Amino acid sequence: MASAPLFVVGIDQGTTSTRAFQLLHDGEFVPLCGFSHRQFYPQAGWFEHDPRELLSSLGQCLDYANGAAGVGLGNQGGTVVIWDTETGEPLYNAIVWNDIRTRDTVEQMRRDGAESLTLARSGLPLDARFAASKLRWLLDHVPNARRLARAKRLRLATSDAFFLDRLCGRYATDVTTASRTGLMNLATGAWDQELCRLFGVPMDLLPPILPTAHDFGAIRDRGIPVTASVADQQAALFGHGCHAPGDVKITLGTGAFALAISGETPPTSHDDGVLATVATRVGTRTTYALDGGVYNANSATNWIRSIGLFADPRELNTFRGASAIERDIVFVPALSGLACPHWDRTAAGLWIGLGLDTQREDLVRSALEGIALRCAQVIAVMDARVPLADSVSVDGPLTNSRYFREFLARALGRRIVVPSAPDLTGLGCAQLAFVGAGLSPVAALPPTEAPDHVVEPEEVLPAALHERFADAVERSRGWRNPP
Repeated sequence: MASAPLFVVGIDQGTTSTRAFQLLHDGEFVPLCGFSHRQFYPQAGWFEHDPRELLSSLGQCLDYANGAAGVGLGNQGGTVVIWDTETGEPLYNAIVWNDIRTRDTVEQMRRDGAESLTLARSGLPLDARFAASKLRWLLDHVPNARRLARAKRLRLATSDAFFLDRLCGRYATDVTTASRTGLMNLATGAWDQELCRLFGVPMDLLPPILPTAHDFGAIRDRGIPVTASVADQQAALFGHGCHAPGDVKITLGTGAFALAISGETPPTSHDDGVLATVATRVGTRTTYALDGGVYNANSATNWIRSIGLFADPRELNTFRGASAIERDIVFVPALSGLACPHWDRTAAGLWIGLGLDTQREDLVRSALEGIALRCAQVIAVMDARVPLADSVSVDGPLTNSRYFREFLARALGRRIVVPSAPDLTGLGCAQLAFVGAGLSPVAALPPTEAPDHVVEPEEVLPAALHERFADAVERSRGWRNPP
């Protein structure tokens, strides 16, 4: 009788859903299942999930993993959970990565001059997106949190540690996720005492930091080994096949997240707005990356769809004639503020250049262009730090738009490659699970299929139009009053 094919499962626990994928040793990569979960918005700027619901979705995904040589768990990167070690029960909803309830706190810390320390040690600026201030908020606002901490019954960490604790009985996080908290020293790969003191998060509550591809234990009552745990954007970077310095990807999800491999030395602190992070750690080898985010990408197109500017995604392919920006119509997608390289939560979404002849299609087109141009701002700053490859690998719903792909290639002045894999985060989780199971070195990962699209820029967008967009971005800043 022929033996069963060797396979691993990658699970992408994302902001809106949890999805599982199977990767066979010959490279075949197929979706297994997916489960949506509820979104909670208790008040403006607050964004929560039910940790029990997320855990249940993971359990349903694991039903498809029987016989797997390993499982790779991807997490949201900056979503945090607080729970009781005795009961295993969460004490509050998970606070999601894009929740900004701690904005006032981090802005005050910036005014106090604390950002120089966070940049020097963690590679991150002060921003409510990162986990550190959220962890402190939970300590300060969850009833009995400090009492349970004194009784050694409290756990406080990013969502991956909650999942591993409940599923495997292993309280741990991986280095990529820890590098997104603002509490890890990028040079040492360990929790930093000064950063923990700055944010008021006791180090003894935080989980041990482990490599990305590693033995995280076995799923209780199932015996399935968890052989990788990784933050979602780093998983996507790996899934895009980015392993060498200068390799770069952009994931166009809720936001647009660009990561580029920088090498095996921690990037030095700069004031250019680009973040430093860990791409992976396999064994003792740590690979670092540059990180640049745009807060609003698909969330911006979902918004313009919700207000009736278009109904069918196929409408995003039908534009003709000169681009919107060539006609001085510009959209700045700062609906949640500006991330890299500006890091300005006072900025607001903006249309400028409108006239009596402006049509609905012009607004939609300018929105796509604005997202692409914000990505171009990020890539330009990254390229000044680490020379980037001529190709940029991109994924996400926006890549289904032919117009967006072509305009992005023009804006970046680079070849755009859209991989064919159905989920690059899931693929990266699965590939790292192979590595963690000791089945495949990084240089000999299972092959993947040819890309869906390769777009060469027919003409590069003139510098004057980039400057025009930069002017509009500056006009969007300071609109929302600082705290």
